[in-house]
Amino acid sequence: MSVTRHAVARQSRPAAPEPAIVDLHTHTTRSDGVLEPAELVRQVAGTAVRWLAITDHDSLAAYRELTAPGSPPLPPGLELLPGIEINAVTRGLDLPEGELHVLGFGVNPADESFEAALVAQRAARRTRFEEAVRRLREIGLPVDDQVATIDRTRDDSLGRPTLARALVAAGHVASVDQAFEDLLGWGRPGYVPRVGMGPVEAIRAVRAAGGLPVLAHFGAAAERLDLIRELTDAGLAGLESHHRSFDEVARAAVSGVARELGLLETGGTDYHGDLGPYAETHALLVFPAELAERAVAAIRERGAPPEEAR
Repeated sequence: MSVTRHAVARQSRPAAPEPAIVDLHTHTTRSDGVLEPAELVRQVAGTAVRWLAITDHDSLAAYRELTAPGSPPLPPGLELLPGIEINAVTRGLDLPEGELHVLGFGVNPADESFEAALVAQRAARRTRFEEAVRRLREIGLPVDDQVATIDRTRDDSLGRPTLARALVAAGHVASVDQAFEDLLGWGRPGYVPRVGMGPVEAIRAVRAAGGLPVLAHFGAAAERLDLIRELTDAGLAGLESHHRSFDEVARAAVSGVARELGLLETGGTDYHGDLGPYAETHALLVFPAELAERAVAAIRERGAPPEEAR
């Protein structure tokens, strides 16, 4: 399974032994999720989660909306942490789809240089998106009518899950999974290579914006220890050792690498919303409270200035 499809593929994991109190990986309609930011927060508030990071791809829009002056207060007992996910192009490394995903926690949402880099990332995403729409049209699987409903006045980060849902709505495939397997995955007819920041660039950009860069859902960490060491030397701060899709073996392997290299461990559902309400996905997240609280403490140390935090 590719790193992208971790977000949308149905899982058969058993429910977690205890409810996770932290979720550091979620998505909204500001990138490729299905819920508006306020609705995601509402659903999260119905679970045990006390700290939430919305990590939309290449966008801090949801965090800004939810923490803007005059916005409705967050539900009691829930704290929102600044977060983002940057899809970094690996350029030559032998990795699935040639990319790594870098999560950034505690970044300053008012950092103008960081936002300029994200604007460029989003522009590249839109170009890739439109090219994929063109390719699908050329092979007789048009989704023009379905994607026409996207609000082009907003600078949202468009992604393949959005195209996958459009293919389902158009009746070309039966599911989001099938869309990736047959059409949008690496090497498939609708796949368009990504352009943008590399992983070291993404790590340094997150650091420069005051945040902690964490490598997302990289289950092969133990087998690519050389790569993790290289990224750590470049400033990588942590590994997402408790991604919702990981089984016990994968969690133990990635945790072992994090401990060996002195990296922070994080965890999250990678919730996009294709498979049902948030609570159902949250129930599958294994993230021990001790690790979760340690991650939150580290993020708070590098978090947004008090006047920008809620």
